[in-house]
Amino acid sequence: MGLLVGCDFSSSPSRRKQIVLATGRMDRGRLLLQGLERLDSLDAFSAWLLQHPVWTGGFDLPFGLPRELVQALGWPLEWEPCIRHYASLSRAEIRAQFAAFCDARPVGGKFAHRATDGPAASSPSMKWVNPPVAYMLHAGVPRLLDAGVYLVGVQPAPPAGTPAARVALEAYPALLAREMVGARSYKSDDAAKQTPERLIARKDVIHGLEMGNTRLRLRLKLSHAQRDALVQDASGDALDAVLCLVQAAWAQAQCDAGHPCYGLPDTLDPLEGWILTA
Repeated sequence: MGLLVGCDFSSSPSRRKQIVLATGRMDRGRLLLQGLERLDSLDAFSAWLLQHPVWTGGFDLPFGLPRELVQALGWPLEWEPCIRHYASLSRAEIRAQFAAFCDARPVGGKFAHRATDGPAASSPSMKWVNPPVAYMLHAGVPRLLDAGVYLVGVQPAPPAGTPAARVALEAYPALLAREMVGARSYKSDDAAKQTPERLIARKDVIHGLEMGNTRLRLRLKLSHAQRDALVQDASGDALDAVLCLVQAAWAQAQCDAGHPCYGLPDTLDPLEGWILTA
């Protein structure tokens, strides 16, 4: 098994709010965290994607939009033409079109959802605030495409016998964290909310990952310094990257065991995509 990657993504990275990448590899049955990298621009993210020739990564950003939304807007119903059209729009244009769609719908059903949102309990990928996942898709997915990455679930699989070199899957760290701490919050970007309770929750998530106390049955191997760094990052960005790394390692294991779609369901909608392990 080659390099594994977990990415906590930001649609507007800066020195204050960076993209965090966790890298690792399997080592005698355990997932070894090799390092954490922080990027403060989207151009740096694009460059990073090309630095390593072979990797499998879990990326915390949506890969697709709800079919209901795409149909209502009259956009292309094939995934890549839809994404290319989406990338051609400004964020202001996206916000205006999505807001108009929501305004025409009843209270309680403003947003369209993907099929994966139910089992993952995730925010709709058309949401442009709190969190702005629509902008994360807009910023991240075209860059993955431009780097020649194979996006599992939304692109046709490579021909048999020619495996993709760079493989990306849609990950969602909260989905895995909930298995260890339930609804307890373990992070906040707001310094006033970086409480002892959230610190304890981060410790519980880390302990659960080290013990393999999730349905993925993977044990994470950390150094003392790495464990301290994950605990002390009150934003949770580094821990979220590691959670995505664990999901990516599970997906690669499914592929190695012969699953053609890295553990994603065979019946997923390729326009919408699917969240890994949902």
